[in-house]
Amino acid sequence: MMKKLVSMSLKSSSDGLEVLDQTELPQREVWIKVGHPDEMISIIKQLKVRGAPLIGVAAALSLAHYALEEKDASRVRNLAHALREARPTAVNLMNAMDRMLARVDAGTDALVQEAETIFIEDVELCEKMAGFGAELVPSGGAVLTHCNTGGLATVGVGTALGCLAKAWSLGKRFSVWVDETRPLLQGGRLTTWELGQLGIPYQLICDNMAAMLMAKGKVNAIMVGSDRIALNGDFANKIGTYSLAVNAFYHRIPFYVVAPQTTVDMKCETGGDIPIEERNPEEVRGAGGAFGKVTWAPETCEVFNPAFDVTPAELVTAWVLDRGIFKHGDIAKGALRVGG
Repeated sequence: MMKKLVSMSLKSSSDGLEVLDQTELPQREVWIKVGHPDEMISIIKQLKVRGAPLIGVAAALSLAHYALEEKDASRVRNLAHALREARPTAVNLMNAMDRMLARVDAGTDALVQEAETIFIEDVELCEKMAGFGAELVPSGGAVLTHCNTGGLATVGVGTALGCLAKAWSLGKRFSVWVDETRPLLQGGRLTTWELGQLGIPYQLICDNMAAMLMAKGKVNAIMVGSDRIALNGDFANKIGTYSLAVNAFYHRIPFYVVAPQTTVDMKCETGGDIPIEERNPEEVRGAGGAFGKVTWAPETCEVFNPAFDVTPAELVTAWVLDRGIFKHGDIAKGALRVGG
């Protein structure tokens, strides 16, 4: 029997597993009933489910639901390995599947309990990050975000966006600059949708407008999430994050990365060890979603489409984890290794 677990983008119960199709937002809210884990793999690859923490939770629950019907441990184990490889950069997925793999031989009940624990832990991690990060949100200023880092990317309140939501609930008043986040527009489609629901004022900008706003003194802080953090503090996040960090460093604007301990890769010493996913060229030749499909480049043009870039630790002001706020001195002393 599965517990009833509900988040902004995921529903799990004894009746099955459903996920919110994020490619349909903000025009439509479409829920997908997920059956076989192969379906979840496809959903993850198509970014219908996205956000490093959410991917790990969704994959774990998908495997648990499958295990309720499939008693052959070898098949469950094979699908866990397949889910683990669905996206190569977000380490939360690998961490969640490693936990599930460690419980396969213990039986179905153990797998179900582990998946439910992963869900509950993510909610708790988000709350802790939000509490710490809210302290860093400037009251009366403007915060710039990149990609989507809220309840659509986790099963809790989110990472960077969760900090903004918490700060707002505590009475701080500020505005948000939302990077459109090319090429898949997670900022334009998803972060705007979440901020609208939260009642936090925002303005949407193209990614290449951020530096101009910094130069004019219109950005007081930058908060982003992460898909993988190396032990030296380097981190991978949605492509375009590195450019923001360089510009923030030049303009002396605080630059914070917000992520749970599950995003830290205990086997990754530096950012150079982080694998970077390259995606379908069609995502750059045009765009598609609930609005339809538009192509603006020749179908034959060559495309380079990395989904992430790596930001060096020296460009980060502080790392906000569920264990607290860490500065460079903490990182140098091995703070990220704790909890591994």
